[in-house]
Order: sequence, then C-alpha cells, then structure tokens
Amino acid sequence: MKIKNLDLKKSLTITQLGDENMVVENNKVVKVHYHGYFPDTREVFDSSLEREPLTFLVGHGQMIPGFEAEILGSELSEKRTFTLEPDRAYGHRDESYITVRPFPEFPEGIEVGMKFQAEVNGMPMPFEIISIDLDSGDSGTVTCDFNHPMAGKALTFEIEVVDIRDADEEEIAHGHVHGDGGHQH
Repeated sequence: MKIKNLDLKKSLTITQLGDENMVVENNKVVKVHYHGYFPDTREVFDSSLEREPLTFLVGHGQMIPGFEAEILGSELSEKRTFTLEPDRAYGHRDESYITVRPFPEFPEGIEVGMKFQAEVNGMPMPFEIISIDLDSGDSGTVTCDFNHPMAGKALTFEIEVVDIRDADEEEIAHGHVHGDGGHQH
C-alpha cells in the first residue's frame, strides 16, 4: 500500500519498536512462570502457574545463582527445564547452623517443627525447632536449625519467559524492579 502525499521533510516523531530478539541478560527485568519440584520425588515445592509470574531484575542477587545462570540467554516465550544441585541453589546443609538454646528463651506452647526468626548480627535469620529436651539443663533445651529449608536439596525448575524489558536507571541503582510485579516505593 502506497501512502499519498507523505512529506518526510516535516518534523517527525520517532519511536523505537520493541526488540523481538531481546534476551535475558544482566540489567533486564524478566517475568517467568515456573514450576519447581524435587527431582527425586517430583514433589512440588513452589509454582507460579496459578498466580502472577515471578518478576525480577537479572544480575542483582534476587534469585538463587543457578536459576539466573540457567535462564541467561533465554528469549521471550522460551521454555527451559533444568536441575540445580545444592551448590547452585541454597547450598549444602551446615551442621554449624544447628544450635541448642535454653528452653526459657522461647514462648509457651512451642513444638517441634515450629518456625521462628532471630536477629543475628543485625540480620533476620529464620530457623526451625528440630527438638525439645525438657530433661536437659536447668529447665530444658531447644535445638534450632538455621539452615535454609531447601539446603542440601537438588531442585528442578520448568520455566517459561513471559516478558523481558530493559530496567530503568532507578531500578538498576536500587537493585530491584519497580512497578508491576516489583517493589513499590
């Protein structure tokens, strides 16, 4: 179709069209749908399939290292499946992260399996109660595990890249996504 009377000598408004070949790389805001499960049992530990996709800024430590590494170079609508061994996910279990504390430090009604958070060196640290011994010490002890719940576990992810865009300068400076799916200031 030929446009008649097109005067290209007049002032033009120029808008860059979307880059259909954009790939996942550092300083891109990426949205992915994911389905995560333990490869040995296929038990699902998390999935975004019934909710909004996960949005994050690539290269700013928001994701476990292996997850980011595995999706680098992905294109829009690309699907990938990968398994992360513990050293590329939440690390290996560290027995030094298990500690015994006096029972009186805890609120009444505690039970094995309960999760709490402690402040350690000014940082919040979640932990799980793994045993209670009321016959130990003056008034009993509580064994606490500060390992991440998925430490020592291999994780499999099935992902689909649903959106990729350039991060703006403020997002890069702050190290996180703003707006839709991100942090609201």
